This record gives sequence, C-alpha cells and structure tokens, in this order.
Amino acid sequence: MSDAVKLTCLACEQTNRVPLARIGEGPKCATCGAPLVAGKVAEIDLRTHDKATRTDELPILIDYWAPWCGPCRMMAPEFARAAAALAGKTRFAKINTEDFPEISSRLGIRGIPLLILWHRGREVARLPGARPAAEIERFVRDRLRLPA
Repeated sequence: MSDAVKLTCLACEQTNRVPLARIGEGPKCATCGAPLVAGKVAEIDLRTHDKATRTDELPILIDYWAPWCGPCRMMAPEFARAAAALAGKTRFAKINTEDFPEISSRLGIRGIPLLILWHRGREVARLPGARPAAEIERFVRDRLRLPA
C-alpha cells in the first residue's frame, strides 16, 4: 500500500495526492485551497461524482437525495453528524437527483434517500432510507472494517 492517497477536490475536481500520515491535519487542494478531508458534507455535481467515485483512494459515502423529499431533508443533519464522526476515514458528499436525473437511471436508484459507499472505483454497499447518524457510522465502519 502506498503512503499517499489520491483525492478529488470536491470543489474544483483537481486530483490531489495526500500523504496518509497527514490526512488528519486538514489537507487542502493544491489548486483552489478547499479542504479535502473536512469532516463535512460536500454538495457535488455529476462530473465531480463520477471522478471521485472512480479515482479516489479514500472511501466516499454519497447521499442521493432531492429537495422535495421529506425524509431526505430530515436525514441531512444526521448525515452531517456522521461525516464529522468519520472525518479522516471517509469523505461525505451529496448529489441532488432532481438536478442530475441521469444518475438515478445509471445507478438503478429506485428510492431516496439512498446512501452508496464507494471505494477505489467500486460500489461497496448501499443503505436505503433515512437513518440516524449512529446507524450511518455503523454502516460505514462495518463495510470498511474500521474500528469503533
């Protein structure tokens, strides 16, 4: 295993190499200066989604949602809490399926909210429905075999 990971900047799409030993130090994008591992949820577009899910070497959990969806809006603060708890281990993002409907058909999304965990270009697992932060954290830890 390499001592550095590739991360797509979720703000400008630039690929960055970050030493594993420095993941917890708040690395920033070399191009735009945006935080790469902030422990926050990033709102992304289709191009950023495709690049990050295909090339990133740190897991990314993506929330597929829509603004008209009550359970999606209800889960948003829980998703943000899980992002803070797993900072440095998994990145968190969300994509609006109403703005990018092609993502739903491409990924076979039949209902929202839907969380999909990606790692090294592969879908690892799906978690449908609105979930509390503790359940989201457990889902990620179990699938990635991270210590509690």
